[in-house]
Amino acid sequence: MILSTLKGTASRVKSASLVWQYWLSFVAGLAMVFAYAPYSQWWLSFIALTCWGTLVNCQTPKLAAVRSYFFGLGWFGAGISWVHVSIDQFGGLPLIASLGLMALLCAYLALFPALAGYLSARCSTNRQLNLLLFPSIWLLTEWLRAWVLTGFPWLSIGYSQLNSPLAGLAPIIGEVGISFIMLIMVTSALSLYFKQQVKLAGAMLASCVLGIIVSQQLTFVKPTGETKSVALVQGNIAQELKWAQEQEWPSMLKYLDLTRANYDADLIVWPESAIPKIEPLAGEFLDMANSAAALNDTAIITGIINYNFESKEYFNSLIVLGKESATDTSGSYFYPNANRFYKHHLLPIGEFVPFQEWLRPIAPFFNLPMSSFTRGDYIQSNLKANGLSITPLICFEIAFPEQLHANFKADTDMLLTVSNDAWFGTSHGPHQHMEIAQMRALEFGRPLVRSTNTGVTAAVDHQGQFIARIPQFEEQVLKADVALVTGYTPFSRYQRYPTYILATLLFLLIIGVSRKTKL
Repeated sequence: MILSTLKGTASRVKSASLVWQYWLSFVAGLAMVFAYAPYSQWWLSFIALTCWGTLVNCQTPKLAAVRSYFFGLGWFGAGISWVHVSIDQFGGLPLIASLGLMALLCAYLALFPALAGYLSARCSTNRQLNLLLFPSIWLLTEWLRAWVLTGFPWLSIGYSQLNSPLAGLAPIIGEVGISFIMLIMVTSALSLYFKQQVKLAGAMLASCVLGIIVSQQLTFVKPTGETKSVALVQGNIAQELKWAQEQEWPSMLKYLDLTRANYDADLIVWPESAIPKIEPLAGEFLDMANSAAALNDTAIITGIINYNFESKEYFNSLIVLGKESATDTSGSYFYPNANRFYKHHLLPIGEFVPFQEWLRPIAPFFNLPMSSFTRGDYIQSNLKANGLSITPLICFEIAFPEQLHANFKADTDMLLTVSNDAWFGTSHGPHQHMEIAQMRALEFGRPLVRSTNTGVTAAVDHQGQFIARIPQFEEQVLKADVALVTGYTPFSRYQRYPTYILATLLFLLIIGVSRKTKL
């Protein structure tokens, strides 16, 4: 009886200990949200990852997976809580259903860190090397997260380092490379603390620190000495009014009125789908705006929905009104000219609905306005506007650097992204979106302009820093001078391949050491 009581007590203690570990993993994941914009406490990600790494350093793959899963639940639960705003306010679902969908999304995304925890413990024959295997395996699971079901690479940990000493690595190995280096630093430091493979861990940590120091001394692009003035128009049109038929002309005239005082800019940008009328039926307004821009020696880039009456396809697009080249004397726009961009990477549910024949009848959330788009080509020509060559991306696409890389040209002057983040209200989602855009500017070494309906509207230099930005939820125009640069960053040439090669070599090295030290 005494033995039975002792066993029962030990079981309860063990159970309580596991609950505490899971709770700590969850809280560490929750804390990650403060490392990203708008909070931008970059150092906090190292503390959260250290807590996670300590908990992953365990004996069984199953335990490592469960602890990592709880970390993921906290990480995504807090980090993408803004998704609930669009579901709750525009999805037409009861609160319990919208919360359930949000929980389901977080539960799905948490599977990827859980897989990383499991594989890092499973692949090593020596527990002392679990931690050092983790960065390479993490890279694989992050690639899967960015690819499976069209991909959702939001909240990759490297974005949190935009204003940290690691930012100098972005033009060399990109945001994913920064994530990889962060994890090497954390796991190496933990290995030193636990006295596991001290020489290898010390060498890895020292190499990372040296690489960070050297990266801060390197420059890859240089100013041309030329600047261009831009005017970014933020219409601040309420989402519930955006597609109301009676609001079509008032909305279009609002953008034209806001532009009228800013025709002295070299480039004027309106947000995603700023014109709430399909392009073939908006000819009268487009001709008027095209002529006004040309007469004032400028160009307007605007979002608009195109509809092909022959193929019956909708495209989320950008078009150029006014001057195409610096020598144009009249507006170059006509329908359907080639100087346009069609969004390729569509947002699930928002722009296309998988299994729509089953999902659309369930609830309004699966039948949102403009949720039946067709993909544009993966590779498209740069937009030409008033002599500028511009690589564009629309909304969610900015989170996919490989698409930007595929469309980045030798003569690209600046990057452009437009969005309508009114779906996400006053949440932190739009700020995270802006942070992602800043990282793209830093990676590719080009200035970036971003025009949105409700914010964040901003101009960013080639180092990913704000030139100017305007407050959210205000009807306003941002005026800024953007300095042009020339040259290539290593990341704009080689993208993620150096990071993948390094991760593979590191993985093979540690597996080799693991086999040699197998007890």
